[in-house]
Amino acid sequence: MDEALLEQIDADVARLAADYVSRPVAELFHEIGALKRAVFELVRGRQHPYQAAQLYLQAGRLCGLATHVALDLGQYTAAATHSRTAWRCAESAGHNGLRAWTRSVQSLIAYWQQDYRRAAELARAGQPFADGGTVAARLLSLEARAAAALGDTAQALRAVEAATLARTTVLPDVDLPGVFAFPEAKQWAYAGTTLLALGSRSHVNRAIDASTMAISMYESAPQQDQSSGDLLAARLDLAGARLDLGDIAGAGKELAVVLDAAPDRRTASISTRLSALSSRLSEPVYGGSPIARSLRENVREACSRPALTNPSEPVT
Repeated sequence: MDEALLEQIDADVARLAADYVSRPVAELFHEIGALKRAVFELVRGRQHPYQAAQLYLQAGRLCGLATHVALDLGQYTAAATHSRTAWRCAESAGHNGLRAWTRSVQSLIAYWQQDYRRAAELARAGQPFADGGTVAARLLSLEARAAAALGDTAQALRAVEAATLARTTVLPDVDLPGVFAFPEAKQWAYAGTTLLALGSRSHVNRAIDASTMAISMYESAPQQDQSSGDLLAARLDLAGARLDLGDIAGAGKELAVVLDAAPDRRTASISTRLSALSSRLSEPVYGGSPIARSLRENVREACSRPALTNPSEPVT
């Protein structure tokens, strides 16, 4: 096999991984699928053993990108299928970093299917494969969020602290850029979601600080590193926290940013969060508030519009 072809594949995968953070999924959907099919076709051919390992690694990363596409579209069955193929590729390549990262995305799938116990188990299962990059902090943050959803306050807080410690030992030049890395801003966003789910006033106040930090760090980062999904998620967490503190107007300010975002930025997880917030605003406690009624109608109207979660074709 031509070494230049392998180098080109490496460069294309790195570019797609970096672009995925800030560009709409619709702009990358077809290129990810086409490159994935091309690499698997090469895997079926003849090459030196070290070339085969490299092809399996990049095929696994492309399956990981396809998993993220399916997740963002709300195609959880397809996401699970792609993630299993990514795991097999990681095994064939003998690559611990991809093994750990694949367990993290499988934890994400379980979380958004509301199987929080499975999400925590998968996050823990990936930790022995952590390779010195940011994936250890990612897995611990995912475990914390799942534990919080299960109501296990002690374990959630332990995992948040462990994730903070893990970031202090990250080695340079281990992570592939973009979606395969776990930037500090994203870690703060996950911490905000975790703390908000714990519910007490002190935790809600800490959640506000964490989500605010996530937004600040993302907005001060270069444009190509600003994750629109994480920014919207942090805004929705802030809106939920404001509601918890009785600040309906404050919740409205955060919601306005989300509702003004382009529909192609509204992934399945953002739509799920919006629906949950709409349900909260329908509770009797908000029945006498004109602001809450207006917010509820605005959220319902936004959820009724076509968005990223209405794909025209399955992810392959």
